[in-house]
Amino acid sequence: MDTETTDNTHEQDRQAVEQIAAGREQIEKELGRVIIGQKSAVEEILITLFAGGNCLITGVPGLAKTLMVRAIAGIFDLDFHRIQFTPDLMPADITGTEILTDGEHGRELRFVKGPVFTNVLLADEINRTPPKTQAALLEAMQEKQVSVGGASRELPKPFFVLATQNPIEMEGTYPLPEAQLDRFLLNVFVDYLPEEDEVKVVSETTSRTDVETSPIFKAEDVMRIQNVVRKVPVADSVVRYAVKLAASSRPGQPGTPDFVNEWINWGAGLRAGQALILGAKARALLQSRSHVTPDDIKALAVPVLRHRILTNFKAEAEGVDTDQVIRKLVETVPIP
Repeated sequence: MDTETTDNTHEQDRQAVEQIAAGREQIEKELGRVIIGQKSAVEEILITLFAGGNCLITGVPGLAKTLMVRAIAGIFDLDFHRIQFTPDLMPADITGTEILTDGEHGRELRFVKGPVFTNVLLADEINRTPPKTQAALLEAMQEKQVSVGGASRELPKPFFVLATQNPIEMEGTYPLPEAQLDRFLLNVFVDYLPEEDEVKVVSETTSRTDVETSPIFKAEDVMRIQNVVRKVPVADSVVRYAVKLAASSRPGQPGTPDFVNEWINWGAGLRAGQALILGAKARALLQSRSHVTPDDIKALAVPVLRHRILTNFKAEAEGVDTDQVIRKLVETVPIP
């Protein structure tokens, strides 16, 4: 690569970093017109987008999960499709299908694209459809393509799956397979708002019509930011800390804390460490820093690990959930 090309690349990277820093305030201002509260959830979704991952958003119905995704897609001026997952949804309803049509040379098969051919796919209430249909998204989430009729078709770039799900204890839900859960970079939990924020929501939503967000970023901006995120430097000690944190969640391994062996059936895999580092890089840029710190890893430990750890019956009997185990891990695992 010649010097001029290198300088141009550095200049583009610098502009992307400045765009993130300047854009964060604009993003918060635009989202504040539509979404009240939920700042940590919004930040985690933005981290997912800048890192180029997929995001699982968990919460009971009625907490504006769908509205949040729509608003963020509008800010990034990205093509947006929504699929309402239901028990009778079929894989072809997501990926598309081949139909027989009359062409110039007689009858021929023509592929009709499904809603997955977009930039932002909102998989609404993804755990209300059976595993066969859930699995239709596996290839799209990992390979950014779909295979139908023996042919592989690339999806538009950038491509994200932002899936909402209801708590699995609710009636009519199907737990997502572990292989699919692992393909989500973060699992963002949306909780009830504080009373003051809830009063504000009720007051504003009953006195005005819907407010639309204005675009701040374009698709090419997102692609450039994703490239810059991967270039953020990380010290070897921070990478080792992320790996140790993920590895310490695996029961029966050397050095695993006793409480993990007691409460955990299945720990986080290799993707957990990758998600911690990639998410930490995006978080650093969002906070106008050019390097990753252990605090970035700690801040993302819960959303990265909560869907990759499976607690056992003893933990359930003692009222211990995955979030509590992860917070205890963060307190226990030393920073190298």
